[in-house]
Amino acid sequence: MDQIIVTGNGELRGEIPIAGAKNACLTLMPATLLSEEPLTLTNAPRLSDIKTMTQLLQSLGAEVTTMQDGQVLAMSSHDLTSHVADYDIVRKMRASNLVLGPMLARLGHAVVSLPGGCAIGARPMDLHIHGLEALGAEIELKDGYLHAKAPGGLKGATVEFSFASVGATENVLMAATLAKGTTVLKNAAREPEIVDLAACLREMGAQIDGDGTSTITIQGVDRLSGATHPVVTDRIELGTYMLAPAIAGGEVECLGGKLDLVRSFVEKLDEAGIEVTETDRGLKVCRKNGRVKAVNVTTAPFPGFPTDLQAQMMALLCTAQGTSVLEEKIFENRFMHAPELVRMGARIEVHGGTATVHGVERLKGAPVMATDLRASVSLILAGLAAEGETVVSRVYHLDRGYEHVVRKLEGVGAKIERVREK
Repeated sequence: MDQIIVTGNGELRGEIPIAGAKNACLTLMPATLLSEEPLTLTNAPRLSDIKTMTQLLQSLGAEVTTMQDGQVLAMSSHDLTSHVADYDIVRKMRASNLVLGPMLARLGHAVVSLPGGCAIGARPMDLHIHGLEALGAEIELKDGYLHAKAPGGLKGATVEFSFASVGATENVLMAATLAKGTTVLKNAAREPEIVDLAACLREMGAQIDGDGTSTITIQGVDRLSGATHPVVTDRIELGTYMLAPAIAGGEVECLGGKLDLVRSFVEKLDEAGIEVTETDRGLKVCRKNGRVKAVNVTTAPFPGFPTDLQAQMMALLCTAQGTSVLEEKIFENRFMHAPELVRMGARIEVHGGTATVHGVERLKGAPVMATDLRASVSLILAGLAAEGETVVSRVYHLDRGYEHVVRKLEGVGAKIERVREK
């Protein structure tokens, strides 16, 4: 098993290229199941989760070819051979459940294992099931698998989500593109990844309006065609690398970054004393002056502060001047990085969904353990400005969401290496 060793090495300077969005790509890939014609994705990130989704699609009979060093995915589902998404693959990654809606819409039946992924809360499938049942699906849970069928085909309906779930919105949106009649999704999620999915589906011939708002209207069509679509910039990777110079000092330009993707996050950075400037190539980030100031953060669905940047923001606030309060409103059990930061000298108190961070002058390097994807990178960020050496174990989580972390941080002057655990 690998470890990443980070040694505090002063200011960072230079450029970091930002990859295509993991969460967008994992949503776009199952869209190939909706059509017999080829779907090609460009600007794809090179991550283990993408490989897992590739394996899942291939197990269903789809053809998936990676080109240009993995940044182009050429897919075709003209001859699907299975409608069963097996536990051995699905357990590795929660986004695997996104094959349910497309298979149900095109084939009329699907059997999908309950999903796995990071251990950051239950994240149940009830909203997915509720939405698909509203479209006429019959779904039964047996032996850990969802058995879904639509004997008379899916039919348009009004679906109101009790929570603006990204995954449920995506699953029902894809299914509705081939349903008969009109579907209206209310309290739909508004994330950029959903806007990107809707754009791709429109390129395939879907009729969709209102994406990016809380009400999405889909007029079902008989069939979808192929398309070539670029994956949107990863706003979570963008926010993560924007925090590197905020924590370590210096100035870094994140290439491909767009303010609209991270506006609520940038508002908090500004409040903390971090300057973000939009350039013609991306976003340039540096401290305004001196020590970072404490800020309060509450996670919320887009356009609010992203839950996937909460752990990284906590790493910044560990050395801020004053006391910060972070409220996690999206997932339970998402402060597992806090005890690891405490090992580095942070002062953090966690009570339920609230973490109180009392800023200290400096963190100190220590052996720490990654507990999930975003926690792993928060520990690396903390190590950038800590005294001495920080050794992060269980970094396989990192490979699910960040490509070439060591190379990208080395490129701006970080002292970081990946080694085999002794």
